[in-house]
Amino acid sequence: MDEDRTKGKAKDVKGTAKEAVGKALDDKEMQREGRADQAEGKVQKKTGEAKDALRGKD
Repeated sequence: MDEDRTKGKAKDVKGTAKEAVGKALDDKEMQREGRADQAEGKVQKKTGEAKDALRGKD
């Protein structure tokens, strides 16, 4: 499994947590950062999936 898949998933989870904390604290900036982390993580995960597909791995 490509390293980008793992790192992307971790970044997505971190972003979800950051967004939730931001909502709880009514911190709009933290919520935006969390959503940005999630988007970045999803892109990174998809990049890893594409690399694995090119190598013939799942």
